[in-house]
Amino acid sequence: MAYDSNATKERILAAAAAEFAQHGVAGARVDRIAAQARANKRAIYDYFGDKSKLFAAVLERLMADLAQAVPPGNEDLPEYAERLFDYHRTHPEALRLLMWEALELGDQPVPGEEARTQHYDDKIRAAQSADSDDAARNRLFLALGLVGWSLAMPQLRRMILGPDHTLDQLRSAITAAVRTLPGYDETAPRP
Repeated sequence: MAYDSNATKERILAAAAAEFAQHGVAGARVDRIAAQARANKRAIYDYFGDKSKLFAAVLERLMADLAQAVPPGNEDLPEYAERLFDYHRTHPEALRLLMWEALELGDQPVPGEEARTQHYDDKIRAAQSADSDDAARNRLFLALGLVGWSLAMPQLRRMILGPDHTLDQLRSAITAAVRTLPGYDETAPRP
């Protein structure tokens, strides 16, 4: 059977995503990624460079997949928040990787920042009503925070909402909260 470099790259990206989601960049081990991907370490370095560049490739793939699965669309912000909640609920590794990105990179530029910013700008335009661009940006940021924080902090969710509070109940509460954000107008036409 011929060597398939694309299949090897895909296995490496999948294994690296799992490893980085579990351990972050500092704690991730290239040996474990290679073993899980059924590839040698040399292939990882040849295809992606160092571990930081591999993490960047994983994040770029993650954000492309997320943008495709939950595109900005023209729906209102609560509907977008619901779709984003559903995505992160079924892909918890995505939030973990974004949290590791924040921990590892802080306020530094992130992989694919220009494309990611464009995605958010598209969503801001879709979320904008008759008010200012700043108000739409704030609404989007707060809606993303409601979705992400709610799923990323299961211990707080359990302690505050109780162990019997379901994710479906949380989803409904987030949707209701997004509808109350300052400047949100359910009657405003969407682009």
